[in-house]
Amino acid sequence: MAADLTAHATADQPVFDVLGRSSARRERELALGHGLRLVQWHNHGGRMDYQRPGHHTLSVYLQGGHSTHLVETPRDTGRPGCHCILPAEHESRWNVAGPLRFVHLYLSPSAWADRAVRLLDAEPRALTLAQRIFGEDATLAAWAQGVAARDWRDPTERLRIDALSQAALDHLVLQAAQPRQRQRAERSAGGLSSTARRRVLAFVDAHLDSADLSLPRLAAQANLSEFHFARMFRASMGCTVHDWVAARRLDRARALLRETRLPLADIAAACGYAGASHLSRHVKAATGATPGQWRAG
Repeated sequence: MAADLTAHATADQPVFDVLGRSSARRERELALGHGLRLVQWHNHGGRMDYQRPGHHTLSVYLQGGHSTHLVETPRDTGRPGCHCILPAEHESRWNVAGPLRFVHLYLSPSAWADRAVRLLDAEPRALTLAQRIFGEDATLAAWAQGVAARDWRDPTERLRIDALSQAALDHLVLQAAQPRQRQRAERSAGGLSSTARRRVLAFVDAHLDSADLSLPRLAAQANLSEFHFARMFRASMGCTVHDWVAARRLDRARALLRETRLPLADIAAACGYAGASHLSRHVKAATGATPGQWRAG
């Protein structure tokens, strides 16, 4: 959605970067947990082509959009409150007429994989995020209005925005992801079997207090060499072993910060961090808020 000349979003130039180089104006931006990125945009019009941008995008219109449409379907136009789901592998061509304002939630492969496993106990590759153009969904519309109404500079508000966006992603997975044949995914080359995947992920969650969640230790749980395990884990989960473990440590830490009054040193130990300062650095880097602000929120 942007640019006076045609702008192209490819895997090398994802949606966010192409919009940033177009006539669209980035009003606000916020990095969230679990590999999510939230951006509010304002645009006056132009042409935009998406060609396999390499990440998923949830777009919800806040204002305008009445004359914005796919090139192929000019009679089907946008409107405030409607949403578009643009999967990483999709292709589409847009004519944009403004002014319009919208929010984008960008999803990393690991964010999608985490929800597929946590909510559905499914092989991530066995779920398809279907493209949807100008859909109606009261939950997603309320999410967009809710995050747009908050002060993105306020640390406490950022925590609420993060919680709202995590819930929106859960809703997206449950409502929009359509299962493929699981057997097909497990037969495809390069992925972990469902049994090995469940065993490894359960082992990670049970040993987050250990500093040694190393590649050799986890590969042993799958009865694979380190080389094959690393390759197969990434094929199944869409992220590296290190990134998965780091995300699970952070999840545990944030839960303990919200739900307990344990000292930071104890929480750090329970999550495999070297100490309170190490924990604080990771929480602040991932969420933009200190552990104390998480508790206050």
